[in-house]
Amino acid sequence: MTTIIVVLGIVVYIVLFKTYGKRLEQNVVKADNNNQTPSARMYDGVDYVPAKAPVLFGHHFASIAGAAPIIGPVLAMAWGWVPALLWVWFGNIFIGAVHDYLALMASVRYDGKSVQFVASDLITKRTGTLFYWLVFFLLILVIAAFGAVLGGMFVRTPEIPSAYLMKIIAALILGVLIYRVKMNFTLATIIGILMLALAIWGGSVLPIKLSKNAWYIIMFFYIIIASAIPVNVLLQPRDYLNSWLLYFGLFIGALAAIFSFHGFSAPAFTSFSPILSGGKPTPYFPAIVLIIACGSLSGFHSLVASGTTSKQLEKESDGLTIGYGAMLTEGFLSTLVIVSVAGFGLQLMVSKGMNITTANWATNYTGSMMKSLPKAAMFTASYAQMVAATWLNFIPTKIVQIIAGMWVASFAMTTLDTTNRLGRYTFAEIMLPMKEKHESAYNFFTNRWIASIVPAFIGIYLAWSGNFTILWPSFGTANQLIASIALLTGASWIAKRQGSKSRFALIPAYLLWITVTAAIIWFTAVVLPGTIKANPVTGITVLIIEIVMLIMSFVFIIDFIKHKDDALA
Repeated sequence: MTTIIVVLGIVVYIVLFKTYGKRLEQNVVKADNNNQTPSARMYDGVDYVPAKAPVLFGHHFASIAGAAPIIGPVLAMAWGWVPALLWVWFGNIFIGAVHDYLALMASVRYDGKSVQFVASDLITKRTGTLFYWLVFFLLILVIAAFGAVLGGMFVRTPEIPSAYLMKIIAALILGVLIYRVKMNFTLATIIGILMLALAIWGGSVLPIKLSKNAWYIIMFFYIIIASAIPVNVLLQPRDYLNSWLLYFGLFIGALAAIFSFHGFSAPAFTSFSPILSGGKPTPYFPAIVLIIACGSLSGFHSLVASGTTSKQLEKESDGLTIGYGAMLTEGFLSTLVIVSVAGFGLQLMVSKGMNITTANWATNYTGSMMKSLPKAAMFTASYAQMVAATWLNFIPTKIVQIIAGMWVASFAMTTLDTTNRLGRYTFAEIMLPMKEKHESAYNFFTNRWIASIVPAFIGIYLAWSGNFTILWPSFGTANQLIASIALLTGASWIAKRQGSKSRFALIPAYLLWITVTAAIIWFTAVVLPGTIKANPVTGITVLIIEIVMLIMSFVFIIDFIKHKDDALA
């Protein structure tokens, strides 16, 4: 079964890219390399900096992936492997890849402006203003959710933060070689890969053991610094190294899945409402959109695409591989996660002494994981077991686990500082009305160092609470609501600016909006009351955010429907 699912996934994604993706590029977006991109036209040496396609793909993928395409599918296995896989593939094909590509290219045609700015121009100013605030809420929740994932992982597996810190040093050196020394790109890449391998080995022999709160403090200062310095100092070279870590991990994982010839021990389907979010029965519809985020579709991708990636795109033809291709690659990563857990998760949990069987999976799966084998560890251990079950077992299991853990850590840390950079952009755009009346105050608050502190402080504060089962679906609600709005914006853009048909974006956007709005109502009414009792500060904070988002959700759809004829004229 592992072999069949992975081979089928590879075929589906390649065919989709070569057919549907190319059609979007040629007939809808009408990409043209004669159009000068914002990275060249508006070069500033800090945010607008052209990047080679492989480098930018690494940045974009690492930023959009984070921990979500790993954590989300692991949690979604509570429903069984079939429902989890179906949502990953369905979301990729009909929503995720289209959403990402349109957001990127619309931003490129708008001088690298955010998708919020595009919405403001194409729909209404009120839509754009509310969109900015919704995005700011999401960015804070992303920092909180991914910070909570990393805090626990760094404490449980101290080799991972050690390897990551060594990789940061390697990335800084690689940046100097590429941008300062102007070394041959291929030679610099080889040196970078060797340094990456050395970092992984170094992490295994020199682990750093600190408390979770100590790591939160380090994260706070790290993401402020990383989000304020020029992108070619750390962001571009680090994410380029991340891409090679991804390629190696995907290659080894795909080979292991194909040649393990292993059946699935996890149930295909458990229950429509297994115990999952906040320890409550969690219905597949509408809650699936809150649990499987970036591996299927994600509004956060539109923020990365229109926030950092559009400002670094060297030529328009690179957009399809980076915007559309990265989403499909992320979907394949989630497919590997589902395959590894479905094939090896049950025997792994039993070996840890957990009371888990296919019969009690719906009630015991997530409860057992939270206590003894957390989400990221479930993947890294299952992945290592899958590799060990093949002729690839000459690779030490400890090294395989560190590589898999580095996937989660590298992508999550990348997402954290990219998110904080996006938070800085968003905060500056929110403060723009202040500029005319109080320019000195505006300049102070939008200073790239000051503006970086605000989202970092609130996000890490929420992560400190440690209430992951609330933070994750909270992030999911904001994330997928933004996806529906960004897709509506994309539909408006291709109709009004490109003169193309918008139904293929408009229909999925409406269906997604209905699902996400229903999920917000369910989460607010069913899950949050128990959280408020157990943890009033976190619960009330999240409740306020959810209620505001619900109000915004209806305002967005009213504005769009009211002005739809204008936007889609």
